[in-house]
Amino acid sequence: MRHFHIKKDDEVVVIAGRAVGQRGKILRVIGKKQRAVVEGLHMMKRHTKKSQANPQGAIVEREGSVHISNLMLAEKYDARVAARGGAAPAEVKTEEAKA
Repeated sequence: MRHFHIKKDDEVVVIAGRAVGQRGKILRVIGKKQRAVVEGLHMMKRHTKKSQANPQGAIVEREGSVHISNLMLAEKYDARVAARGGAAPAEVKTEEAKA
């Protein structure tokens, strides 16, 4: 079993990648791939087959995984920002914000 700097239910901040600066709670850790699923981040669409629960089928949005090296504990991140005496980095602008 590998030992990581984060675990389930921790509050984390994304420090690299397309979701820089976003926060969320870890839903699960995928140890073999060194990835974590963070609540509300990297949303992806999953096409489900027809079933009794979904007679028409459905397109379900769910969280994708983020590599563990791109995550930092929120309390550690906040302490680091405070020690540097600056504000947190600006949020990454999405296409909706540009329009």
